Parts: sequence; structure tokens; C-alpha cells
Amino acid sequence: MVAIRPVEADDAAAWLAMRRELWPESSEAEHRDEIDQFLAGRSLEPAAVLLAEDVDARPLGFAELSVRHYAEGCRTQRVAYLEGWFVRPGTRQRGVGRNLVAAAEAWGRDQGCIEFASDADPDNTASIAAHRALGFDDVGLVRCFRKNL
Repeated sequence: MVAIRPVEADDAAAWLAMRRELWPESSEAEHRDEIDQFLAGRSLEPAAVLLAEDVDARPLGFAELSVRHYAEGCRTQRVAYLEGWFVRPGTRQRGVGRNLVAAAEAWGRDQGCIEFASDADPDNTASIAAHRALGFDDVGLVRCFRKNL
């Protein structure tokens, strides 16, 4: 049994630990700052964070959500977007990710969105397979560039 609910201030430490697993390239301080900004209501992104927990209230995963004005392959200008999606190793393949995405889709519909989008690193075969298993269409591969001005 998995419960999905909005993240709360008491979840900060667990959310931080899971974020660090998902995005190890960012420092703990960066993650902590983003969490603090979100919990204080001063964050534009993510717009919402959902937490999955087991019957003993142990955190199993999370989904960070936003509404984007553009998403690759989408036709509308308000697209619910799965910015981050994580399920703890050892609890994968048990429906936790599916339940998080279903709750994220409901959140997107509540925001007035009719499309839902996400992304994955091109070499993250597990994430690509998980997205496809949940009905996401692969709409292409984009290589991004940046330059200091």
C-alpha cells in the first residue's frame, strides 16, 4: 500500500536525501536551499511536490511538478511537467512510481493542463523504460548548449 500526498516541512530531510540520490551533481547546500525556498512558498519551480510513503509513513519516493509554457512535442502552452521523479532503490517495480505519476497527472488536470510531459537523460535506460511503461510517447532527443556572455 502506497500513499501519495503533498510534501510537508517535516519531510525536508527525507526529500533532501532522495534529491541527492536523483541529482548527485548538485551540492547538499543547493538542494537544501531549493527545499527551503519551496517550503517557504518562495519557489516558482517546483510548483508542487508529491511524496510517496508506505503504511508506516516511510518515504519511498517523490515527484516534483511544474507547469511549463512549452514542452518538446506538446501542442498547448500550459503543460504539466514532471521535473523530477524518484523512487528509492529496493522499492522499485512495486507500483510506487506509477502511483506518483498518476497523482502528478491528477495535479496537472487540476491546473487546467491537458498535456503532461517529462524528460530523461538519453543514457538513462531505466527511466526511459519507466516513462514508456506509463504511456509517455518519446517525442525526440534534444541536445542543449550554453555559453557565458
